[in-house]
Amino acid sequence: MLALARRLSPRRFPSDRLLLFFFSSSESLIPHQSPIFLLFSSPFSSASHSSPPPLADLRGGCHAEDHPPPSLPLCPGCGVHMQSTHSSLPGFFIPPAPKSPDYHAPLSPLPVASDEPHFSLSLKSGVLSPNPKPSTTPGLDSKPLVCSRCHSLRHYGRVKDPSAENLLPDFDFDRMVAPKMASPSGPRSVVLMVVDAADFDGSFPRKVARFVSSSIEKHSIAYKEGKPANVPRVILVVTKIDLLPSSIAPDDLEHWVRKQARIGGANKLSGVHLVSSVRDWGVRNLVEHVRELAGSRGNVWAVGAQNAGKSTLINAMGKCVEGKLSHLTVAPVPGTTLGIVRVEGVLGEQAKLFDTPGILHPYQITSRLTREEQKLVLMSKELKPRTYRIKAGHSVHIGGLMRLDVEELSVETLYLTVWASPLVPLHMGKTDNISTMKENHFGRQLQPPIGENRVAELGKWTRREFRISGSKWDASSVDIATAGLGWIAVGLKGEAVLGVWTYDGIDVITRSPLLSIKARIFEEAGFTTSKIVAEADSVYNKLKHKKSEKGKQLDHKSRPVEGDLNA
Repeated sequence: MLALARRLSPRRFPSDRLLLFFFSSSESLIPHQSPIFLLFSSPFSSASHSSPPPLADLRGGCHAEDHPPPSLPLCPGCGVHMQSTHSSLPGFFIPPAPKSPDYHAPLSPLPVASDEPHFSLSLKSGVLSPNPKPSTTPGLDSKPLVCSRCHSLRHYGRVKDPSAENLLPDFDFDRMVAPKMASPSGPRSVVLMVVDAADFDGSFPRKVARFVSSSIEKHSIAYKEGKPANVPRVILVVTKIDLLPSSIAPDDLEHWVRKQARIGGANKLSGVHLVSSVRDWGVRNLVEHVRELAGSRGNVWAVGAQNAGKSTLINAMGKCVEGKLSHLTVAPVPGTTLGIVRVEGVLGEQAKLFDTPGILHPYQITSRLTREEQKLVLMSKELKPRTYRIKAGHSVHIGGLMRLDVEELSVETLYLTVWASPLVPLHMGKTDNISTMKENHFGRQLQPPIGENRVAELGKWTRREFRISGSKWDASSVDIATAGLGWIAVGLKGEAVLGVWTYDGIDVITRSPLLSIKARIFEEAGFTTSKIVAEADSVYNKLKHKKSEKGKQLDHKSRPVEGDLNA
C-alpha cells in the first residue's frame, strides 16, 4: 500500500478518502478469492456521519441468506468486519496516515540538484529508478491491514479491549456453517475436525461429529436411492502432538485417537492426521490428502473448539504450498478467530478453504478463566510427568482448579501421574487437612485462580466419584481427564475409590490411558516448586514480618518508661 502511494506521488489522496486493501464481502457471505482496492469516503472514517453497525453483523461470513452483510472490509486476521468509527465495538482499527514519498530518503545533504524544488528528495538521492516498472498487483507485497485487536494479539499476546470483544453474540455454528457443510447439492464438502492432542476429549467437537456422521448416513442412503446427495468427507486432525512425550509411538497414538473419536461420535473418518503446526510435522501429507478429497471445486471447512489450533494449522498449510503465506492471527487466547475467513493460496484451482470461529465448550475450565489465568493453564511446551506414590486418605491438588482424593484402596499405595501445564503448581497432603486449603491457599500458592476473590466467581465446588481397577504397577490403568486442564493417570494393581473435586459444570471423564509412563523421581508432600509458590510465599513472609514489626512497635509504645516507674 505504501509502495503504491509512493509511485503515485506527487499526487496525494484527499484527506476524506482512504485507500484500503481488503477482501470484498459485499456480494456474498464469504469473501471473494481475488483482493481488490476500494476507496471509502468520509462516512466510513468519520464518527459524526455514521451509526454503529449491528453487533450481529460484525462476524464476517456469519449472515443469514435473507440478510446481506454490511459493506465493510473484512479483517484478514480474524474475519471480523472492520470499522474506524466506534472504538468501543469489535473490529475497530486506526487508518494509517499517508506518508510522504520522501520519508525513506537519507537525512544527509544531497549534492545533486539540491536547489531544484520540483525534484523530490527520493529522486535526488537515487532511491527511485529512472524507469520504474508499472505495478499490476499493487499492495500484494505488503502485509494486509488488520484490526487493532489482531495487532494487539500479534505483538503483545493479549486482547486490546476485552469489553468490546464480549459484545459479540456467540458464534452460531448450527446456523452459519452446518447447513453449508451438509448441503445435498453444490461443491463437495470436506470437514477438517481439529482437536488438541493435550486436551483431546475437552476439545473434541462432539456436536459437530454427531451432526456430520448423521449427514453422511443420510446422504449415503439418498445416493443409493438415486436422489441428490453430497456425502461429506471428514478428516480428523490432531494438532500439537509436539506437546506429547516423544516416547509415544505414532501407531499407538493413532489407534487411541480413533477409539476416542468413535466414542465422541465420529463414526466414519476419511483419514486421521497427527500434526505439529509449529514443527511442520505431517502438515504436507495433510495438504495432499485434503487436495485429493476436495478435488478442483470442493469446500474445505476447518472446525474445532476454541484454541484447538485451527488458525495455526492453516498458516502452516499455507507455508508448505509454493511458498505462499496466510495471515491468520494466532495467539494463546481462546476465540482468536471471530468470523469465517476464506484462506487463499492453499488449495489449487477453484477449491476453497474456510477457517471458522472456535466453538465454545462451556464444560472446559478455560472458558471460565481470565486471560492471565488461561496463560498458566494452556500447554505450550512438551509435557513432563509429575508422579506421586500415595496412600488412602491423601489428596492431590492441581492449582485451585481440581482435587483428587484417594478415599478407598485395596492395596497399600497407588501411583498418580499429573499431566498438566508445568506453570500450574501442585500440592499433595492428607485429606484431613484440606478444610483450610481453599481458604488459605487458593488464589495464592494454588493458581489459577489468580487472587482469592476469584474463587467464588468460578462456581460451586462439587464432587464426582470414580471406582477404578488395575492389573499392574508399572503402567497406568486409566486416565481421569478434566476438560481444559489436563489429566491424571492412575496406576495400581487392585481397586480404588477416588473422589474428584472441581467446579460445577466442568467435564470430568475416565478414559483408556493415553500415556503409561511415570516420572523417574516422585514428587514429595507439600507444594511443588514453582514461581507462583515462591512469589506467594514471599508475599506471605513480608506480610508476616510487617505484622511482627508492627506488634513490636505497639508493645514498645505501651510500656512505661523508667522515669515513670520511679515516679
